[in-house]
Amino acid sequence: MADSSLSEVVELRGHIIDSMILPTIMDEVMDRGGEFVVQQIDVGRRKDDPSYARIQITAPTRELLDLLVDRAQRVGATSLSGTSVRCEPAPADGVFPEGFYSTTNLTTEILLDGAWVPVAYPEMDCAIAVDLARRAAQSLPHSGVREGDQIVVGHAGVRVVPAERPRQQPQVFAFMGSSVSSEKPKSLLIKEIAQRLRDIREQGGRTLVVAGPVLVHTGMRQRLVRLIEAGYVQALFAGNGLATHDIESDLYGTSLGVSLEQGVPLEGGHEHHLRAINRIRQAGSIRAAVEQGILTGGIMHACVTHDVRYVLAGSVRDDGPLPDVISDMVRAQETMREVVHEGVDLAMILSSMLHGIATGNLLPAQVTTVCVDINPAVVTKLADRGSWQTIGLVTDVEGFLRDLCDCLSLT
Repeated sequence: MADSSLSEVVELRGHIIDSMILPTIMDEVMDRGGEFVVQQIDVGRRKDDPSYARIQITAPTRELLDLLVDRAQRVGATSLSGTSVRCEPAPADGVFPEGFYSTTNLTTEILLDGAWVPVAYPEMDCAIAVDLARRAAQSLPHSGVREGDQIVVGHAGVRVVPAERPRQQPQVFAFMGSSVSSEKPKSLLIKEIAQRLRDIREQGGRTLVVAGPVLVHTGMRQRLVRLIEAGYVQALFAGNGLATHDIESDLYGTSLGVSLEQGVPLEGGHEHHLRAINRIRQAGSIRAAVEQGILTGGIMHACVTHDVRYVLAGSVRDDGPLPDVISDMVRAQETMREVVHEGVDLAMILSSMLHGIATGNLLPAQVTTVCVDINPAVVTKLADRGSWQTIGLVTDVEGFLRDLCDCLSLT
């Protein structure tokens, strides 16, 4: 029996049973060698009734108890200790103090002088910076911290609002949020996504598309163009590849040197992507190429002409790259983060594993994220890295975009 003096009481409120919050905490405590006692539990009698539980967590060491309480808080438990957050100054630029609280992407609050203060811009794998004078807090990545910033350490005074199964969400969305599989009702989900896009557009919301170059290689770039032109896309994250091959397609009718009309490689076509990059570099930027009449169609042209904000983040393998591509990875993250902070209601990740994972790391948990990829491992990786809110659709992006545009009457 663990020493009862090394214990802490936490409480849970909401739909804690069907959202698996209560059993998750129990399993965590038992699996790590702690013990728990359910001091009180009140189960809602109807579907919309919240439940309540008060649990005493006991551990043989202070280190394990702190870990168990921290893990419980990360899924929505609140400590009853009533202790305010403890802050320590960052010892240097880019360095958090030891023992800093590592954030999740769930809605988070901190207890400051007896009042709960919301943490702005929830994001996983960050720290919480506190402005004591303004009584404000926000998630902060390593790249954003400056020496002397007040950073939350430990788990005391931090609570997370659990993300529960939506009571009004369409059944198909809840079903698709389960295990990754190709055997899912794709047509039903695509209809729901189409309706969500209509609702977001009508409400003045924002949809983010994260796209890989396969959209161009498969001849589907015009489908994305139609979505942009119809007002269904407000932001685009991609890399040098998508933009380059989209521009190559507009200038030369090829993608990676392969004719999009004939489906065969053209003589000298392997040079087209480099020549496309060179044309844009001569113009100065993608926007300048549009304004000068060099670029007259395609995804990037549609982004410029319809005020869709795009962020092109580079990689070590890029040719060129295009002048718009951000090759500094920290600056690319910061720019993507700026777009996310402007607000995102729906994110669609289309055949883009690395940019998709990077985007998932930035998104709050309440943002519905749809990942479409023919490779189930891509969807699994996104969920395993913490973007658990991802709805995975294992199918080719060509069929997905075709069906989505059909549902939106954009064909």
